[in-house]
Amino acid sequence: MKELSLHILDIVQNSIQAKASHIEIFIEEDLSINRLRISIKDDGIGMDQDTLQKVIDPFFTSRTTRKVGLGIPFFKEAAESCGGFFVIKSELNQGTYIEAVFQHNHIDRVPIGKIHDTIMVILHSDQQFDLTYRHRYNQKEFKLDTIEIKSILETEDLRSPDILIWIKEYIHENINELKES
Repeated sequence: MKELSLHILDIVQNSIQAKASHIEIFIEEDLSINRLRISIKDDGIGMDQDTLQKVIDPFFTSRTTRKVGLGIPFFKEAAESCGGFFVIKSELNQGTYIEAVFQHNHIDRVPIGKIHDTIMVILHSDQQFDLTYRHRYNQKEFKLDTIEIKSILETEDLRSPDILIWIKEYIHENINELKES
């Protein structure tokens, strides 16, 4: 994939299909130790240990719409080929945790990409779930929490175009501010 945000989208779509009611995305860029860490955690149905072992195989998928499952194996390969590592943990009825760590300045590391677009696409899903997105750049952090947004806007549905565009712009502006300061 050309952007890490597309890996995030793929993993979160798995979380949504796993009936997660809360999904957490955390991106940490720590230039002092040359590390980029991306983690995604959900409270979905999780996987048994047999499925967990198979999920990193590109020729395994639980989806019925295709015969291969490339998302997780490609994300794992992307991390490992950039001086990093990949972790996946899951338990039935407890959810799933995925972490990919990259050498931040590795020549082969693709950019994070348009995470603001990715979050907007995620929130446009027909499924009802809450999302927490945190992005830490060195010691500064930005956080977006749909529970807070729903409370402020007094709505349970964030899928209106005006709200989604505002969220997209809000994320974009705050990430830019993190990196400029």
